Amino acid sequence: MIGAGAEVLRIGNASGFYGDRSSAWREMLDGGDLDVLTGDYLAELTMLILGRDRQRDPQLGYARTFLRQLEPCLGNALDRGVRIVTNAGGLNPAGLAAALGTLADRLGLPVRIGYVDGDALDRPGTLTANAYLGAFGIAACLREGADVVVTGRVTDASLTVGPAIAHFGWTRDDLDPLAGATVTGHLLECGAQVTGGNFSFFTELPDGGRRPGFPVAELHPDGSAVLTKHPGTGGAVTRETVTAQLLYEIAGPDYLGPDVVSRLDTVILTDAGPDRVRVSGARGTPPPPTLKVGVTRLGGFRNSMTFVLCGLDIEAKAALVRAQLTDAIGTDGLEFTLARTDHADAADTETASALLHVHLTDADPKRAGRAFSAAAVELALASYPGCTLTTPPGDASPYGVFAAEEVAQDQVRQVAVLPSGERVEIAPPTLTAPYADHPEPEPSNGYRAGNGHNDGSGDGSGDGDGDGERNRNRKSNSVSERDGSAAEDGPTRRLPLGVLVGARSGDKGGDANLGVWARSTDGYRWLRGWLTVERLRTLLPEAAALPVDRYELPNLRAVNFVLHGLLGAGAAGSTRFDPQAKALGELLRARLVDLPARLLDEPPTSPAATS
Repeated sequence: MIGAGAEVLRIGNASGFYGDRSSAWREMLDGGDLDVLTGDYLAELTMLILGRDRQRDPQLGYARTFLRQLEPCLGNALDRGVRIVTNAGGLNPAGLAAALGTLADRLGLPVRIGYVDGDALDRPGTLTANAYLGAFGIAACLREGADVVVTGRVTDASLTVGPAIAHFGWTRDDLDPLAGATVTGHLLECGAQVTGGNFSFFTELPDGGRRPGFPVAELHPDGSAVLTKHPGTGGAVTRETVTAQLLYEIAGPDYLGPDVVSRLDTVILTDAGPDRVRVSGARGTPPPPTLKVGVTRLGGFRNSMTFVLCGLDIEAKAALVRAQLTDAIGTDGLEFTLARTDHADAADTETASALLHVHLTDADPKRAGRAFSAAAVELALASYPGCTLTTPPGDASPYGVFAAEEVAQDQVRQVAVLPSGERVEIAPPTLTAPYADHPEPEPSNGYRAGNGHNDGSGDGSGDGDGDGERNRNRKSNSVSERDGSAAEDGPTRRLPLGVLVGARSGDKGGDANLGVWARSTDGYRWLRGWLTVERLRTLLPEAAALPVDRYELPNLRAVNFVLHGLLGAGAAGSTRFDPQAKALGELLRARLVDLPARLLDEPPTSPAATS
């Protein structure tokens, strides 16, 4: 048992990505009671960064900032009996465990350290290849008294599920509790994103979203939890902030993990007091027989230059640059994006200017480097009137590509290295189930969405936060819909969509997820029938030719979309202006649409327990 009492396990989070608030570990330890404090550092982009670190020095490959963050507060954690669980081990959990031991010796602190290994796989020609492990290795280390548990690539939710297994004594047969803890882990993994960070309605937060606190979950033996935060910290915990994080980096209702499949459409959110939201009802089914494997490769080299086009003839100026650069270096790997940021009759240069972004990717670092950037700069006196660039010439930088693969669970040897040094192999689940489709309900307005499922694996935010959970066996989304005009049911007003709905979006490898929730029950009835795949393609023209999957989550009053291929080769290799699709939801909310007048006077409310 971890905490003093068996009924509630208090788990906090102090990091949502590699680069998160450096003081959060100290803030969480000083701010209130905790049994466990977790830190999530890994994402698709992070694995590439750590892979390059390891290339330079085989002793590296872990998140070095974790050591700096923990140094001033490790003694406090030990004094208060707070266990620490983190995936900061990255590609080298044994290396981080050793470095942590050295730190503890220097500080004169007796620390029992365990770590989880076995996620690294042999994939020739790759930079990294890591299976997303489950939570039972973490639990084994904690049961043997570890004060700190370091892991490599486990699913983000496993950082929460592992302590719950150790505390409550769950087995692999406890599917509903495991599912509940997985949902809680998904809520905690991105840190302040569940307490008001990146929240569509941030202006309604008590402090305007200036400095949201980090989250705390009070976990119960049945897998339910209350989401909260330390007293006096910023932001807020409401059913809407929790809804927003539940929609982050998911696909369909099935949230696949190595230990359990959690049904997100069974989750119920209820108010439990100020800054307290109860999360209950999660149902679990057996996990799939395979694990997701995150594979990164070096994709080549890239460079970019931006031309400022001011005043008249913007399109012609951009065409001239295109012609001149292709004459100079050829067309292979060259990409142009014209951002029409200019305004007519502007009073200053900045508001009169558009930006022409030019990207080049190539296997040859010389062509993508100075050969390209110098060719751009050489146009300064020989191109369009007013020619100027935003940067001087520079060298190319390497970029990586992420891909999701699979491996049979019984082909991966998860090993818990206990504080004693004993190595304990964690057996894979004996009960698994191939993934099966779950049909979408048919709304009463006659619209029926396709029920295709997709590989929804991914991490987060560059943060990336993310999870190893997956939705697979995608089918083409076949949509047959009526003319949406009848959905308005009366007078309308042309306003931004975001007046009525919130959104949260993110990256899923080369795909993007976009969750949209309504602020009232009536609003959801309208949103469910109105926001079809075809209408989404109209509102987001860059998705017009892409496969798009649509899913409904009635308990959250939400619909979720997965836009396949929007991010190309993924966040690390994308040349898109918003390479991780973080702003995609806000772009959608800003589009002007005809909103039903009857909904505009409704006060916003959080999702009802059963709506």
